[in-house]
Amino acid sequence: MKVYELAKMIDHSLLHPTMTDEDLRTGCELARKYDVASVCIKPYAIKDAVKWLAGSDVLVGTVIGFPHGNSAIEIKKLETLQACKDGAVEIDMVINIGKALQKDWDYIRKEIAEVISVTQAEGAVLKVIFENDFIADDAIKIKLCEICNDLGVGFVKTSTGYGMVKGPDGKYTYQGATESDLKLMRKYAAPEVQVKAAGGVRSLDDLIKVRSWGVTRVGATATAAMLDEAFDRFGGEKPQDVKADDTIDGY
Repeated sequence: MKVYELAKMIDHSLLHPTMTDEDLRTGCELARKYDVASVCIKPYAIKDAVKWLAGSDVLVGTVIGFPHGNSAIEIKKLETLQACKDGAVEIDMVINIGKALQKDWDYIRKEIAEVISVTQAEGAVLKVIFENDFIADDAIKIKLCEICNDLGVGFVKTSTGYGMVKGPDGKYTYQGATESDLKLMRKYAAPEVQVKAAGGVRSLDDLIKVRSWGVTRVGATATAAMLDEAFDRFGGEKPQDVKADDTIDGY
């Protein structure tokens, strides 16, 4: 197995609320070092990420309606347009979860259609986040896959990484991408619609396992640990540290 193929499965996540600008810059440097698929960065920092990653093959992505999906459709469209204008080429949008739970499929179809109209016009890829920790009924997940198939989205995605569920004891739990959900989404998503796992993929073995289930992207924060282990296991020279260049012409 080639480490490059594993690296190109990873969207390096730079979304935690506490991350500073320096954290985001360091994260982009790490993504560039390991030549991952993309960074998924806070929306306000898209322009910086484009600058920091210029000259690399690492794409810039961001999130819309994140993490709870409650924004009005028009706001999600405006967020998407701004993100694309700032340089994002991959958009991870959270659906209106309450509307999905009440099976208001006209609303769900409309919001995805409205956002994908923007991404298609701007040449970006849309990933639709279900937030499966909040959805116990597999029939709802299947219906979401079918709507995404009809509308031609790029990816269906399990989770935000922040979908904490409060139990009767007042404590919060989180599963993220589970085997059953990933296999279900791969089964019901059209062949041309890819599946992204988010939350819970923290080791090389996790990465290889979800790959065997048909997952082609994962949202990850343990990028360095996974890929360093991949170099140790499969061979190859580990990449050297790189620094982002603030002085690139045109930026």
